[in-house]
Amino acid sequence: MIVDVHTHVYPPTYVELLRRRTTVPYIRNFEDAPESARLIILPGEDDPATPSTSRGRPIGAEYYDIAQKVAFMDMHKIDASVISLANPWLDFLPCEEAGDAARKINDDVEGLCAKYPGRLYAFGTLPLSAPAKTVVKEIERLAGLEHMRGVIMGTSGLGNGLDDPALDPIYEALQKHEQLIFLHPHYGLPSSVYGPRANEYGHVLPLALGFPLETTIAVTRMLLSQVWDRFPKLNVLLAHSGGTLPFLAGRIESCIRHDGHLKKHGKTEGRRDIWDILKTNIYLDAVIYSEVGLKAALDASGAGRLMFGTDHPFFPPLEENTKEWHSVNANYGAISKAFGNNEEAAEQVLGNNARRILKLSP
Repeated sequence: MIVDVHTHVYPPTYVELLRRRTTVPYIRNFEDAPESARLIILPGEDDPATPSTSRGRPIGAEYYDIAQKVAFMDMHKIDASVISLANPWLDFLPCEEAGDAARKINDDVEGLCAKYPGRLYAFGTLPLSAPAKTVVKEIERLAGLEHMRGVIMGTSGLGNGLDDPALDPIYEALQKHEQLIFLHPHYGLPSSVYGPRANEYGHVLPLALGFPLETTIAVTRMLLSQVWDRFPKLNVLLAHSGGTLPFLAGRIESCIRHDGHLKKHGKTEGRRDIWDILKTNIYLDAVIYSEVGLKAALDASGAGRLMFGTDHPFFPPLEENTKEWHSVNANYGAISKAFGNNEEAAEQVLGNNARRILKLSP
């Protein structure tokens, strides 16, 4: 059984919401490309000076038509998918609108899953711009929905990052209801770090570098604020194999141990270290596209905590009339090369881990 834990969908209610908007995030047609609707989700993507091919992404039916999602699964021999709303989720909504929008979107996604029993599950969306009690209420409701297996969350949290003490009641509710957090980047790094020629390079710099570093910084802030010391059973699935976390974990741990400020305030002793958390509370997806990156993820968390993903509908092939996606085959290939003849370990990553961790029906 092959399970895709990192695959996105823009349900009809969300698409309608984006089409009604006139500022980022939104869906619009540009004058120099009137036939191609573009999904604008990152700051600056709608700058008129930006080449049209760098303005967001062309959004077609593969983003919102669940039948096309299932056809993609069939094409790539995927038995089940855990779908989730893609960034920027509902972070941009006014607080008074977020709760109702989250309920409608989550019900929409639950209905899509019900159309394909045993094939589709989901991570719910939280109204993180609303008061914490509204968020907790939606967590409790999601726990009772048949196809929900956790929640997807960005690195902003309630607006101040994932080390924000105001998130504690939300973490507590997620831990209590055994709801996994699928942590996904969106905000990247300040655009200034990419230099004055950034527009010449399409989306490569923010996606290849900004996203992974954003994830690493967010998780390190959780670690430094001792989130897992307070919530020892809070489980988090990190997108894109944890960003750069597996590679930098040793350096992060060393910097903590040698920081005079943290030592003076008693924060270097009696805490859980990053290696313990990586092997106890953190899961990693296998959306890394190479054997080298995958081996780092395996060494950091172990084969029993790694789960296959595709990141569909993003990164489609650019060649015309190409059916199989290079990006998906790269992830399959990385797993094959990393495990060699150890088919049992490869099968864990391809689907058995997800079945066990997310309690999926065989």
